[in-house]
Amino acid sequence: MEYFIQQSINGLTLGSIYGLIAIGYTMVYGIIGMINFAHGDVFMLGAFMAMIVFLALTTFIGGVPVVLALLLMMIVAMLLTGLWSWTIERLAYRPLRGSFRLAPLITAIGMSIALSNFVQVTQGPRNKPIPPLVNGGITVYGTNITIAYKQMVIIIVTAILLAAFWYLVNKTSLGRAQRSCEQDRKMAALLGVDVDKTISMTFVMGAMLAAVAGTLYLMFYGVISFTDGFVPGVKAFTAAVLGGIGSLPGAVVGGLLIGLIEALWSAYFSIDYKDVAAFSILAIVLIFLPSGILGRPEVEKV
Repeated sequence: MEYFIQQSINGLTLGSIYGLIAIGYTMVYGIIGMINFAHGDVFMLGAFMAMIVFLALTTFIGGVPVVLALLLMMIVAMLLTGLWSWTIERLAYRPLRGSFRLAPLITAIGMSIALSNFVQVTQGPRNKPIPPLVNGGITVYGTNITIAYKQMVIIIVTAILLAAFWYLVNKTSLGRAQRSCEQDRKMAALLGVDVDKTISMTFVMGAMLAAVAGTLYLMFYGVISFTDGFVPGVKAFTAAVLGGIGSLPGAVVGGLLIGLIEALWSAYFSIDYKDVAAFSILAIVLIFLPSGILGRPEVEKV
């Protein structure tokens, strides 16, 4: 039982990272109906931004407290990654918004390849390690269950950001604009909503969450590579579909489930088939719940 609980904690940690990335997928899809396949590489770009900030802090300043270093890494990564995402949306996606549906999809795949190769050229093809940022943990009294401090940081940050974004989407003017664009962009424009600005802000918000996920990923594993955007991106997209694409809580629930499936399968069965197990369960869930766990059935406007 202790082993099961330990692996569940590990799965929740990994799932929290997937959930943060998945929110970006679900926000963009909810408003413009587009799957941004470059989002996984935006996550990878955020991790590299955080690594560069860490190296700059340790090289030029030194002796920075861990909490301050992590905070600076997150803030700078969020700002720069948000700027990158705004540029991508403005130059690559917006001109194709009124074209046939496959054009933005093909462009997104192209942007994914471009970002991956850009990082490979500028940072090199090798893995980039950093020293451990957060060490230690707590052991549950009377058991062998250990919760690392970095796992606690990841889970707490995910919960805080989910609550903050739920409030932003449901209680603020930007959130009302996003929800109105999700329902009917033409009517929202007629009512005075700046649709282009709202969509750009949605891309920026999703990229900022991906940057936080990238920073946490770097803190947890201590290494990053230019190839690390593809697999987490695909799994985060799977999490968004599993939880119900278009639902913020659904994205996080889907991420947690994917993380738990991977961790528990790796613990009790062959680790080589953990991805097969995750995608198989996705297929089974969608057979009985085509809209995902927390998704709403899509109503076609006539």
